[in-house]
Amino acid sequence: MREDKFIILTINPGSTSTKIGVFNNDELLFEETIRHSDHELRQFEDINSQYPYRKKMITSTLQKNSMNLSTFSAIVGRGGLLRPIESGTYRINEKMLRDLREGVSGQHASNLGGIIAHELATELNVPAYIVDPVVVDELAPIAKVSGFKLFERKSIFHALNQKAVARRVAHELNIPYQHLNLIVTHMGGGITVGVHHDGKVIDVNNGLHGEGPFSPERAGTVPAGDLVSLCFSGEYFADEIMKMIVGQGGLVGYLGTNNAVEIEKRIEDGDKEAELIFDAMAYQVAKEIGAASVVLEGKVDAIVLTGGLAYGERFVKNITRRIEWISNVIIKPGENELQALAEGALRVLQNKEDAKEYNV
Repeated sequence: MREDKFIILTINPGSTSTKIGVFNNDELLFEETIRHSDHELRQFEDINSQYPYRKKMITSTLQKNSMNLSTFSAIVGRGGLLRPIESGTYRINEKMLRDLREGVSGQHASNLGGIIAHELATELNVPAYIVDPVVVDELAPIAKVSGFKLFERKSIFHALNQKAVARRVAHELNIPYQHLNLIVTHMGGGITVGVHHDGKVIDVNNGLHGEGPFSPERAGTVPAGDLVSLCFSGEYFADEIMKMIVGQGGLVGYLGTNNAVEIEKRIEDGDKEAELIFDAMAYQVAKEIGAASVVLEGKVDAIVLTGGLAYGERFVKNITRRIEWISNVIIKPGENELQALAEGALRVLQNKEDAKEYNV
């Protein structure tokens, strides 16, 4: 049956919240952030055991806000830490569910997105999807060479927002995404700089495990020799050092906060250390963008800055003045992940692209 109107539920679980949105095609009808306190989450021994609790919170929130579940055409969950796959909208199947539950590439709250979406969709007899998870891997073979034979570079980045923003920019430029050379920089708790060429992200820094610019919560690339010495100093356990790199690195490590607005206020009040560190983060982002332009041999149609930090005038200005000679700089602040999930499902529902099968 042909439908012109699709009602889509989107689900984005995070470490301390679950964001949900209801869309009529790509128009937002309802949005809610469900907060989860430490007290509530402490009762669960692991992420998988949070599933019934989070699902119940979603359905009760929808019902309280007079959302009729029987009208939904599809359910879309945030893609979790799966095996490396190409970009696209994926139908949730049993193999994907097994990998999400097992945490084949790590345990994270986003793994619950596909699990909850599948369960709700099964009850409603509608399709369930994920869109562009963080493990999207389209790296060129040459980009995977790390320089250290025992391991290669991995693609872990803000694929959902980067791909969605790239498509929006392509639409505004009236050029197919597949015909553009873009450098898209997502700047949030982590920072990733993606090289988009012919519709694929052929190079990008690993935004989770320590590569690229430092960010509000992550250390980025650090001197390898010093890190090895620290690891074998006998002063820290492995998980403590990982927390220094991811979670307590970057701005948190230097300044004790990941809040850019707070740091900008400290700079205005004369805090010279805050000024140095905050400007150094912008410097490193600009340097990474410069390196990305070399991948494209200088043929860059546009540089796009997105994510929460793109709202910050000082931060954006400090990046832009260093890179605007490369290409036009376009600012697309915010993350818009619920919108991106809905758009990914809509492309399939409207037969603009086919849903992919997870079979890696």
